[in-house]
Amino acid sequence: MSLTMSDAARDASMSFDQRYRAIDSRDARFDGQFVTAVRSTGIYCRPSCPARTPKPSNVTFYPTSAAAHEAGYRACKRCLPEAAPGSPQWNLRGDTAGRAMRLIADGVVEREGVPGLASRLGYSPRHLTRLLTAELGAGPLALSRAHRAQTARMLLVGTDLSAADVAFSSGFASVRQFNDTIREVFGMPPTELRARRPASRHLDPPAPGVTIDLALPYRGPFDADGLFAWMAARAVSGTEVATASSFARTLRLPHGPVWFELRLDETGRVRLRAALTSLADLSTLVTRARRLFDLDADPVAVDESLAQHPELAPLVTALPGLRVPGAADPHEMLIRAMVGQQITVVAARTALTALTAALGEEAPAFADMMPPGAPVPRLFPTMAAIAERGHEVLRGPAARIRAITGAAAALADGTLTLTTGDDAVEQRAALLAMPGIGPWTADYVRMRVLADPDVFLPGDVAVRSGAAAAGLPSEPRPLTEWAARTAPWRSYLTAHLWRAVPPKPAPARRTAASVPSEARDQASTSSPTADGGLS
Repeated sequence: MSLTMSDAARDASMSFDQRYRAIDSRDARFDGQFVTAVRSTGIYCRPSCPARTPKPSNVTFYPTSAAAHEAGYRACKRCLPEAAPGSPQWNLRGDTAGRAMRLIADGVVEREGVPGLASRLGYSPRHLTRLLTAELGAGPLALSRAHRAQTARMLLVGTDLSAADVAFSSGFASVRQFNDTIREVFGMPPTELRARRPASRHLDPPAPGVTIDLALPYRGPFDADGLFAWMAARAVSGTEVATASSFARTLRLPHGPVWFELRLDETGRVRLRAALTSLADLSTLVTRARRLFDLDADPVAVDESLAQHPELAPLVTALPGLRVPGAADPHEMLIRAMVGQQITVVAARTALTALTAALGEEAPAFADMMPPGAPVPRLFPTMAAIAERGHEVLRGPAARIRAITGAAAALADGTLTLTTGDDAVEQRAALLAMPGIGPWTADYVRMRVLADPDVFLPGDVAVRSGAAAAGLPSEPRPLTEWAARTAPWRSYLTAHLWRAVPPKPAPARRTAASVPSEARDQASTSSPTADGGLS
């Protein structure tokens, strides 16, 4: 019996035999999905480790490296399991464990402690610890510690930051705690771990103002061209700069503004260049960048599953490794979605650029990061600024403007919460309760903010147009019924249908609209016949 990634990805609790077949074949597609602990050696490995396959009687599989740490194992020095991409399960799963893992990766435990994480999830710290230990083999402190160790390894191998900078950038409270953790997890001190990086790896001096330059691992194939085209079509001038091979922007993080750029290098690796106000935000930035480019996705599982349907097989063959863009900032994502309701991508981009130019704060510290002759970069406006002055800048129906400024006010004062750790059903209900937000907006935000892989937008104009081009039903109800067979990957189905829209001739000045517009929210306050678009 063969083991397919689509079957495995649908079931978070793979059997022992399935996992053992994966490690016996050294299948790299499973790296990051689980780790293999070997009792006879006291180490744990990624599934593709080139070492001799251990006997089944000596093997224990763990869902996270933290669980292996807690059981007394250390990381393999040969395959370095912490260097694998993250597990797609934390986006696929909407339960407490999945939500907790997303928040831990975003640095919530470092900033707010376990009580803050537990409060966000609606549990007491003690109950959350029991729940995660039972489900993942480790409590929130151990899971956060493993994430810090993973970040530290990446920085030790990928940068020339001092040990102290690596320690605090990774979220450790002290250099001593950092040293002890690295020794315990990897079985060697930080200096030895850094010395083991490939001798051929030359770290160029960072550009002026650039703090780091890192390679971000991902599972191939990877549709980079599609991602960069998406970003280029929606780039908000002043805040974002996008080309056919790179995307850069400013962003607010807990300890101050940052600038970052994602690009492909000559070997096909995704590289993150960044300048930060505080190195304490580095781990959070890496997590946000990975989510923005969907780098923890399992494209083989997605493509295998979708290609089983004859109507979709040509789309998958043409665009292997298609990704669904995430969101760098949840609050910003909601405003961008609301501004983009039922207008073209170009119109939404124009409106958001005007909003940023009028209300966004300048970020002169990152001026050197901008192209020659470009104005001083700006940060996307705060929710408080949009709530207070958005009506002065936004154009369109008064009810729509009130809806946008009202949502910004609710986000600013905490009446409405929107985070990567939200329960999907509760988030959708909270958004639908807001004036001017309908099913399309709520579901689109869920797709982008939660990185939910199973969202479908049947009322979306471009989705219906792409469906018709692919030979699928084009009316919402039969299309929804057909799409159900592609669960749990309906977000990727949506993305494929967006890309399948037949191109329309457009004036040269509108070439940025070549990527189809998507939004059609029946609850929008603007014209129901308008084509949708979003940023």
